[in-house]
Amino acid sequence: MKQWQDLLKGDSLAWLLEPDESNPAVRYLALRDIAGLPEDSPELLKAKTVAMTAGAIHRVLASQRPQGYWVKPGAGYSPKHTGTVWSLSLLAQLGADKSEPRVMAAAEYVLNSTVSPTGWFSYNGTPSGFIHCHAGYLGEAMINLGFSDDPRVMSAIDLQAKLVTGEGIAPTGSENPVRFYHYTSGPGFVCGKLPCAWGAVKAMKAIASVPDQRRTHIMRNALERGKELFFNADLMVCKFSNLKNGQPSGNWFKFGFPLFYVGDVLEVLDVMARLGEGQDPRLEKAWNLVLDKQDAEGRWPMEYSYNGKLWSDIEVKGQPSKWVTLRALRALKVAFPG
Repeated sequence: MKQWQDLLKGDSLAWLLEPDESNPAVRYLALRDIAGLPEDSPELLKAKTVAMTAGAIHRVLASQRPQGYWVKPGAGYSPKHTGTVWSLSLLAQLGADKSEPRVMAAAEYVLNSTVSPTGWFSYNGTPSGFIHCHAGYLGEAMINLGFSDDPRVMSAIDLQAKLVTGEGIAPTGSENPVRFYHYTSGPGFVCGKLPCAWGAVKAMKAIASVPDQRRTHIMRNALERGKELFFNADLMVCKFSNLKNGQPSGNWFKFGFPLFYVGDVLEVLDVMARLGEGQDPRLEKAWNLVLDKQDAEGRWPMEYSYNGKLWSDIEVKGQPSKWVTLRALRALKVAFPG
């Protein structure tokens, strides 16, 4: 059986583990997720301290308001990319967690302003503001920040799973407060009228982030719906609702960092691997796409960038990227364990 190290053209892990004053969070996450150091390892704890006090994490937290939000109060979707939910999701992807008081304050602010009266995450705080992509990346962020024991987070993710399966959700137009709305007008990752690959992968990542022993039967059913969606589609064609003039979004085939509502092939492979499906033959062409993108040193380029839109620029578009390489190594390690 192939092992993930054998699929690399070079020792990119050594590159990720190099000290990097401008990008210290990568080393911390590579030590934790790829090298597999235990949580109480002195080296890992030191790397985490450096990551939390320098680089992008420091710059994002320095822009936070004392009340816990970014830019302006409210549900946090606006302004795009620097609003509260974007900033909190970025912090989670950079490796921050609730042990930092400012992160805790931000997460509590989001839970108080973004969870709708129905209990699911909403981009505007109302029941009709549910969208799978937004709720998915926010739910995953909450788990990664350390809120897997918070009943508000578990309820929001379970409700997202119900919106996938349709269990306990009334039709659009019903008087029932727990019903489908315009953006999510039916089960099966529907956005508008068609299933959306971006929304599906974000929802699956949120649900898959819930510890296995805490997943409800509805969460498990929703994950099966997600696997069915992607196994029954050619990931290299991607005939989902993000089609434009008969073609999938070009971003589907571009790998970048951070990840918000835009989805890509590598993200699908990552969550499928986490669900134990990484070596399914139906994913072979997608894995070949990923492996072909690495250079002779086993590094992946930054193909999709949010630079100029976030609180902090992250690497350089078109150049070898530690963050994209970390994404690739994480997925490969889970799919093809050594």
